[in-house]
Amino acid sequence: MRSERLVPLIVACALFMEQLDSTVIATSLPAIAADLHEDPISLKLALTSYLLSLAVFIPASGWFADRFGSRTVFRAAIIIFTIGSLLCGMAHSLPDFVAFRIIQGMGGAMMVPVGRLVILRTVPKEELVSALAWLTIPALLGPVLGPPLGGFITTYFDWRYIFFLNLPIGLVGIALATRFIPDIREENVPAFDFRGMALSGVGLAGLVFGFALLGQHAVSPSIAFAVIAVGAVAMVFYVRHARHTDRPILDLNLLKIPTFYAGVVGASLFRIGIGALPFLLPLLLQLGFGMSPFASGLITFASAAGAMTMKFTAAPIIRAFGFRRVLVVNCLIASVFIAVGALFRPDMPHLVLIGALLLGGFFRSLQFTSTNALSYADVPSEAMSRATSFASVAQQVSISTGVATAALVLDGMRTWRGTGEIQLADFSVAFLVVSAIAVCSVFFFLRLPPDAGAELAQRRVKPAAPAETPNEMGSAA
Repeated sequence: MRSERLVPLIVACALFMEQLDSTVIATSLPAIAADLHEDPISLKLALTSYLLSLAVFIPASGWFADRFGSRTVFRAAIIIFTIGSLLCGMAHSLPDFVAFRIIQGMGGAMMVPVGRLVILRTVPKEELVSALAWLTIPALLGPVLGPPLGGFITTYFDWRYIFFLNLPIGLVGIALATRFIPDIREENVPAFDFRGMALSGVGLAGLVFGFALLGQHAVSPSIAFAVIAVGAVAMVFYVRHARHTDRPILDLNLLKIPTFYAGVVGASLFRIGIGALPFLLPLLLQLGFGMSPFASGLITFASAAGAMTMKFTAAPIIRAFGFRRVLVVNCLIASVFIAVGALFRPDMPHLVLIGALLLGGFFRSLQFTSTNALSYADVPSEAMSRATSFASVAQQVSISTGVATAALVLDGMRTWRGTGEIQLADFSVAFLVVSAIAVCSVFFFLRLPPDAGAELAQRRVKPAAPAETPNEMGSAA
């Protein structure tokens, strides 16, 4: 196999490690909470702290790759992530666990975006959809294996061993990166935007972490709102900074590209709904249905299995119907399957639960593949590193917002009742809320022109009348 065809699989190795880690943690949250003597909802900080670390450090990934070379940065990122995994397995308190998850996030922030950047710069545009789809197949093994594997280890051994699984995977990733990843770098790299990095870091951290602190009984609501306010002010200053900087750390001018705008902003709303599911499902099955972590994992893995099935059909579906039609129709279908979680009951046959998760995973994965490819359809090659950083930040912020939203709904419901226990009805409300948020993304996809991403889809669309054709950087943004 040629080295350029091995690159997607090597990057997938890193994705596999990250996805295995996140899905294993989600399945094991109740057990980790019990061992650390914490409320299960408080373990949302273990998820959001990692995602927050990604969001803060991802903006620097493109610059570091351009300056020091993609192979050097990609390999260093795997090392940091692996070390963070080792430390997480040794944590004995929630603050320790959160801190070590942040270290993991620092590695993940460089690992995945830089790997995706290598693919975008080495794969021809007409092969990009298929490359991105095949790229995620090994990575999807993480979500497939993660729930049952994590549940098995947690039920019959100790949850700490799940983090040690990353050690051999990380070593393999380091060896493959050294041998096959090209050391792509730019000749003339502009100065690093330290001011923008500080403002965006404080802004994103304040907004994401402050929102996650809401409902955290160890912290008063006034402190949480103060953190959110600091984040909002920092982001306002960042927007002003970005407008007067040639190469800001997060290039807001990219949002003027209609396909990038729809693929990032519209998809972010959809990911809020999806981001809540890895948090809600294990809690529902273990706290609401009384299942063991292993039994819970055997059911929730169906969602990832459905996603893997879709990867073989994504390109033909997009080629047949086009990006706009797929994104609009599929958004509605996938949002319905999120809402279906509100109907899950303990006496429901397991085959029905698995079938619903299997189909839901299929349609959600189609949406992700479509938006991921469409986002870069019209991005100039010289702006690709900035585009990957921007899109990755938006993705992590939206997923962490989904976790925080679901946790806030659960905590709000039990507070409203005046009880300390989470009841089954609370999960139904949470599923409906995040589904309603996800379906709102359809309005962004409706604004796309019919021929959006036609080159990537490899299909011919009859040009619209001149009066209906938006400008290259037109109002569709």
